[in-house]
Amino acid sequence: MGQAPSSPAEPSVRDHTSLFLRSPPEFLDCESIGFEDGDYDFTADLPDDCLAHIFQFLSAGDRKRSSLVCKRWLFVDGQNRHRLSLDAKAEILPFLPCMFDRFDSVTKLALRCDRRSFSLSDEALVMISVRCSNLTRVKLRGCREITDLGMDSFARNCKNLRKLSCGSCNFGAKGLNAMLEHCKVLEELSVKRIRGIHELAEPIKLSLSSSLRSICLKELVNGQVFESLVATRTLKKLRIFRCLGNWDSVLEMNGDGNSSLTEIHLERLQVSDVGLSAISKCNNLETLHIVKTPECSDLGLASVVERCKLLRKLHIDGWRTNRIGDDGLMAVAKHCLNLQELVLIGVNATHTSLSAIASNCKKLERLALCGSGTIGDTEIGCIAEKCVALRKFCIKGCLISDVGIKALALGCPKLVKLKVKKCKLVTSEVREWLRERSILVVSMDGDETNDSGMVDGGDQRVLETVVEDPPPVADGNGGVEVAGGSRLGLAMLKTKLGLLAGRNLVASTFRRWSQGEATSSI
Repeated sequence: MGQAPSSPAEPSVRDHTSLFLRSPPEFLDCESIGFEDGDYDFTADLPDDCLAHIFQFLSAGDRKRSSLVCKRWLFVDGQNRHRLSLDAKAEILPFLPCMFDRFDSVTKLALRCDRRSFSLSDEALVMISVRCSNLTRVKLRGCREITDLGMDSFARNCKNLRKLSCGSCNFGAKGLNAMLEHCKVLEELSVKRIRGIHELAEPIKLSLSSSLRSICLKELVNGQVFESLVATRTLKKLRIFRCLGNWDSVLEMNGDGNSSLTEIHLERLQVSDVGLSAISKCNNLETLHIVKTPECSDLGLASVVERCKLLRKLHIDGWRTNRIGDDGLMAVAKHCLNLQELVLIGVNATHTSLSAIASNCKKLERLALCGSGTIGDTEIGCIAEKCVALRKFCIKGCLISDVGIKALALGCPKLVKLKVKKCKLVTSEVREWLRERSILVVSMDGDETNDSGMVDGGDQRVLETVVEDPPPVADGNGGVEVAGGSRLGLAMLKTKLGLLAGRNLVASTFRRWSQGEATSSI
């Protein structure tokens, strides 16, 4: 009794901890071994598996920044990653075999190359497709050395591809047809500035067993070659931006009443009321964006809302051409009883149409009014009185004052977020008054918050911007002028064809709703 046991006891947790807290007996003297300049990589002696384990504790952003330190870190980091984004310059071709020995489980691949460099060629693309046959998402940007032959070989090896996005590449219709032929499960296709899609390009064909769900076309010379894809019965989302030519005939391909389209986004296109009439036959349509299409009028808008009873989200940028106004909005108020989100930019709506919308669209939760010279305190008071379900409201560049803002804050019982920008009659006093309402999130001129934001519509987020390019207006002689007196001439023609780039984008109409609520079901 009182003596220590003959066998040693098991060390406690504290004993183990003390081992790590003790000072090491000696330190490595870098100067004594010639590394005083700090150019020695102490990770060079670590095994790859150990280094890869360390990278697992870093965030995605830290891993990307660390991969810029040396090529070995990039390879080791990829051991357990499914995503890979490469600077696709031709110089990395010798490193691809070693790289994809590490990236053996990649399913999402992005290849980007700047315009001043030579990109990876067909040889590299085929090599990647052989080693990564399980790819499901691929993004190609600026890969100008890839041809139709390379895309054909890639498609034959990656038959599980579900999403393809390509921009500023030189391959054409043959390469895209090969992708659609061999990748039977392809669901999303995005094509932007593909030089091979020219006037003489062959039509893009879709196999009968295709599962294509979404198409996005941007800045194409002859985008009409995708006509058969637009007419496919499986298509849910169609987005066309700044493409040349007349698109009425393409939209008419979907005008038989059997379309599955639920979302259509048309921006800076030569589309008239004929095209909108064809869209009206899409009975399942829920989301419609009509942005800077100067040939669309109240008549075309009315034809859409009369037939598309499921419409929930409507965005209109009338470009201040006054072709869409009260008549079209009255039709919206009459037929879109399920409307939840409405964005009006450059549309001169009056008290008559806004009052009808506020009275009839009882489910309206998100509303944006931008760049209108006819919206004042009277119109805002009408909205405040009748929009009982309104939760998020944005107004920009309109003739409202503090009176309208206070009426809105007091009148809408469910309003939680309010954004007011470039309304010159609104003073700083109302800002402080709004701050006192703790349940209301407010964004106004002078706030330090970022002016770029999103509209959260449940399962999607849509960035809304207000473009302050001078709108086309009619002069007294039947011609077209820009506000300020200069003639449009050829510029107006380019606008109708979708050439006008419009780089002067100002801040968006809604900020990002971080606490967005789920809505009924892009």
